[in-house]
Amino acid sequence: MRTYAEQRAMLARMEGAKAEAERHLAIIERQIVTRAERATINNGIKSRLFGRFSSNWSRADERDCQENVAILRLARRRDRCAHPQAGAAGRSHRRRPHPLSDR
Repeated sequence: MRTYAEQRAMLARMEGAKAEAERHLAIIERQIVTRAERATINNGIKSRLFGRFSSNWSRADERDCQENVAILRLARRRDRCAHPQAGAAGRSHRRRPHPLSDR
């Protein structure tokens, strides 16, 4: 049986690891959203200007951006499953090129 001090130390390590994982996930999420926004802007070059202070970001652009975010999240999950250390889910299967990829 572990002492109270050992349990507290283990809990502190677990909380630290959880906080670090959350920071990494937040970074990845920001990268996904930024890339989706960039893809949305590049895919639909804006030629409309309605006024000096009006936004060029329309509802359709927001839908496209959210769709790109979903595609990128799914691609990330697929990439993680295809990783060799992922176990049985990562057995050799052919990956299709991603529609937003640079390749």
